[in-house]
Amino acid sequence: MFFVFVLLGSYTVTVPDFFTIVANHLTGGPKIPGASFIVMENKLPHAVVGTMIGVAFGLAGALFQTMLRNPLASPDVIGISSGASAAAVVAIVVFGASGATVSGAALAGALAVAVLIHAISSGRNRGPGRGNAAGNRLVLAGVGIAAALQAVVSFLMTRADIRTAADALVWLNGSLNSANWDRAGALFLALAVLVPAVVFLAGPLRILELGDDAAAGLGLRVAGTRLALVVIAVSLAAVATAAAGPVAFVAFLAGPIARRFTGKPGLPASALVGALIVLAADYFAANLAPLLLDGTVLPVGVVTGALGAPFLLWLLVTANRKDA
Repeated sequence: MFFVFVLLGSYTVTVPDFFTIVANHLTGGPKIPGASFIVMENKLPHAVVGTMIGVAFGLAGALFQTMLRNPLASPDVIGISSGASAAAVVAIVVFGASGATVSGAALAGALAVAVLIHAISSGRNRGPGRGNAAGNRLVLAGVGIAAALQAVVSFLMTRADIRTAADALVWLNGSLNSANWDRAGALFLALAVLVPAVVFLAGPLRILELGDDAAAGLGLRVAGTRLALVVIAVSLAAVATAAAGPVAFVAFLAGPIARRFTGKPGLPASALVGALIVLAADYFAANLAPLLLDGTVLPVGVVTGALGAPFLLWLLVTANRKDA
């Protein structure tokens, strides 16, 4: 999908030309007029940033869903993305911010909401199943906070002028239009720290799936491990949201779809499915949607949102059938 994104679309590039363009760019060789700019400044940064965003969202969603044993526990649902959105809209509408400042505000907003949700949901609950109870409280607290933050966003959008509201709306929908090599470098540095942390915590996460009592009996520090997992998952979702906005439902979809393929929860599979969703959705939004919608180019978040909504309804229906 990465190479489909780069080589095909409204401007096609042959495989030999692609490798020639990249090699000449790295060595300072001659450029192919037009093609070099399109590949190196448009298509390739989009693909690289989209891949890393998908990996980050896929890992974040899988960590939350596995740790809390709840398929609804993704950053979209529990308020992390809403915190980033509200902070970014405040920065755009109230302070007239743009660019890296908006991304920084989104990162701070996501982290602040995560701290608030954890504080609300971390009340003591003794007895069997206290881990499940804590997870349910975290999801419920996140849903409530997300609703409140959506109200804040709606209020600010009604108070903003047309141009500012349009800028905020593009960010709220999730878009890779601002992808560039600087943003790709920042994302790479963040993932270079966070992905090894996920690998380190993958073993304790599997033990935590057995339940708090069993995990504690095996010598695992349950509270500390859960806090570390929450910090890593929130950080992954926050850096991805800061880079491209709240691309809807990627974190929610990646884990369940990966489980359908592999038959069991898997962090690497969830990361790859997340990257696949983002790249496929952005390819459709940039190249196929204009053919269907009379030239309209959609933000990637609109496409992933259209995919995620029916999947959420299907998940709820199948869960109800199992309960019945």
